[in-house]
Amino acid sequence: MTAVVEAEVRLLGAADVRRLAAELDLRPTKQRGQNFVIDANTVRRIVRESGVGPDDVVVEVGPGLGSLTLALLEVAARVVAIEVDDLLAPRLAQTVAELAPSRADALEVVHADALRVPGVPGPPPTALVANLPYNVSVPVLLHLLSVLPSLERGLVMVQAEVADRLAAPPGSRTYGVPSVKAAWYADVRRAGAVGRNVFWPAPNVDSGLVAWARREPPATTATREQVFAVVDAAFAQRRKQLRSALSGLAGSGAAAETALRAAGVDPTARGEVLDVTAFARIAESLPRETFA
Repeated sequence: MTAVVEAEVRLLGAADVRRLAAELDLRPTKQRGQNFVIDANTVRRIVRESGVGPDDVVVEVGPGLGSLTLALLEVAARVVAIEVDDLLAPRLAQTVAELAPSRADALEVVHADALRVPGVPGPPPTALVANLPYNVSVPVLLHLLSVLPSLERGLVMVQAEVADRLAAPPGSRTYGVPSVKAAWYADVRRAGAVGRNVFWPAPNVDSGLVAWARREPPATTATREQVFAVVDAAFAQRRKQLRSALSGLAGSGAAAETALRAAGVDPTARGEVLDVTAFARIAESLPRETFA
């Protein structure tokens, strides 16, 4: 799919966002992590940093009032916006028709929970660019990486602390379950910070950008679910040595130690020093009935 996208699009400013919210009688909720971007420079920066272009089909999650959606439609071939909110989902297409009429046909709104979508309609998407709802950002990202294998790359805005965790390398203080599971799918890196004053309402946490590029998962006979079960067990009690942390999953400390040695992993090590490939080796070394 190739498109030349240099359409006239008017982006939302602070006054536009407040006007739309008033029209909808919208009161942003913490429950859905609703903080709307009101700065055109910020959304253009996100689109620029994402690297999407006229060949891309972009998935956006939580488009809200359409700030980032409009900026994406300036450059991408197609945008599939997944919105769970009953007020916001039906209004988005109208906003795009008003502010980017020549690009209205390039938008598809999916009124659904991004945590439960089995896929998206239309051509296979190539990129994920989103201001993810902060309360479910990691589960949404991992779910979409799982169900949309055509995604090649992406840039997401999340809480700064979560951004640090997603991009953390083994051995670092912030390395944990999100770091390992994201690394199963992609190379992940921090791509910058975003100030609180570009949002309405302003959040009480800092925000960060995370970029990722798809790569093949580790070569292993274990399934992703089995590897992730080992990861969850290893970090359930962070300071425990692996032979203790995995004893419940393996059935005993002795069984865990046997599997760890077979995988070439020191049984006295802790989960935060292992990369995703090592977790895959451990999952391979555990008996299949471990995961029944």
